Amino acid sequence: MAHGRPDLQGGAPLASLHDMELAAHAAAGSRAAFGELTRRHGSGVRALLRRMGADPALADDLAQDAFLAAFERIAEFRGQGAFAGWVKRIAARLYIRRWNRRAELDPVAETDSADTEACAGEGAAIARLDLDEALAALPEAERLCVSLCFGAGLTHVEAAQTLNAPLGTVKSHVKRGLSRLRTRLAPEAAGSADSADGRRVHV
Repeated sequence: MAHGRPDLQGGAPLASLHDMELAAHAAAGSRAAFGELTRRHGSGVRALLRRMGADPALADDLAQDAFLAAFERIAEFRGQGAFAGWVKRIAARLYIRRWNRRAELDPVAETDSADTEACAGEGAAIARLDLDEALAALPEAERLCVSLCFGAGLTHVEAAQTLNAPLGTVKSHVKRGLSRLRTRLAPEAAGSADSADGRRVHV
């Protein structure tokens, strides 16, 4: 996609435009405007895919596929959320399609009561943590669920739909994954845990 920056909107260069303005220009056919969106958000999309478990080459390929799909569907983007979140959700679903061909989430008995609870509610607790190494150490299903909720911004319900998995399964993987992250990244607090899964550990 072209990365040129012709003047748009009264002489304003592409780099000065908001994502919503760029998306509107892209929907009108401007490849340059979409190229600017790709430049801004490509690294974030690749980082999400790597956190989900993709190797660098696969992350690059899927990110490219995600942006191509986003360009084809740009008219669907209504600005109800950030463009970065929208394209990350596209990328995450592309990765999940590959993942579903070779694995399934293992069912677990533990569930939470609020079916529409947003994963982002616990986001502040781990926002300051360096997740790359810690996420890589999680079991694959937990890593996927945590990445979908915190990296792609999906709710538990949306993550379950994306994974074609029971809602309780996704909630349990998120809960267990967060507990492992807290234990791994806040070892000084681990001594206060009453159980092996670190449910009393606070970040």
